[in-house]
Amino acid sequence: MSGRLIVFEGVEGCGKTTQLQRSHQWLKTLSLSVIVTREPGGTDLGTALRQLLLNVNTQPIYHSTELLLYVADRAQHVEEVLKPELANGTIILCDRYVDSTVAYQGYGRGLSHSLIAQLNSIATRGLESDVTIWLDIDVAISLARKQYQSTSDCAERSAGGDRIEQEKIEFHRRVQQGYTELAQNHPNRIVRVDASRSVAEVQEQIQQILLQRFPEIRSKSKS
Repeated sequence: MSGRLIVFEGVEGCGKTTQLQRSHQWLKTLSLSVIVTREPGGTDLGTALRQLLLNVNTQPIYHSTELLLYVADRAQHVEEVLKPELANGTIILCDRYVDSTVAYQGYGRGLSHSLIAQLNSIATRGLESDVTIWLDIDVAISLARKQYQSTSDCAERSAGGDRIEQEKIEFHRRVQQGYTELAQNHPNRIVRVDASRSVAEVQEQIQQILLQRFPEIRSKSKS
């Protein structure tokens, strides 16, 4: 049986990492084979690329260079992790995938959408998510959350957040517009979740989506 690729997307501070981890714990209680991964950083190579991309202390990165580094991370991730795990029947919960590149480098940076589509096609070799959970929240609220969290976050962040988080709010608003248009253009793949609600309420929304979408999850929840 082939596995499932479930992607979590959204602007900085939307809560996707928290919700991904909670979804992971829930699916484990159902005795399902499930793993968590992320982009960038889902492989050893990707971890090194993540440091280059997000560390505020590195030299400035040109927009085209940034795009190519994200795509390189994805190409390695697809071949090394995603495809083998899916072939083994694993449910994969992935923190960001192709829509992030469209939203951040396409809408946020203003790079060519057709170029991004070509590069994503090369990197993924046609591998799409079975569903993408888009955690939708007002940018001002999400950035305030992220600024609060950054004071106790991991080493890759400075006190003001990582390199992407430190972009001006106009950049993040363009990214949010990107997600909005992506959801409109791909209604069968991208499902909006109201991320302004409580953590428990957001998780309940996500669980209902996964139960409705995937019979194997639904059957396990009833057993």
